Amino acid sequence: MARIGPDVYDEALKKEGCSEMDFSGKPIKGMVYIDPFAMDMDEDLEYWIDVSLKFNPFAKASKKKSKKA
Repeated sequence: MARIGPDVYDEALKKEGCSEMDFSGKPIKGMVYIDPFAMDMDEDLEYWIDVSLKFNPFAKASKKKSKKA
């Protein structure tokens, strides 16, 4: 799974072994699932890491849950 952001989402889905991340019946735009066989070459893995790291500074942090006493 990779969080790549909406800007490269459509392009990434065209890559072999990449599919929409869908946990609830509705795809999460900006999140993709990458088949392990699609990352068997170093350059493939490097691509996915690079795309994810480029988006990381723009990703919103998840909401913190309040602690109940």
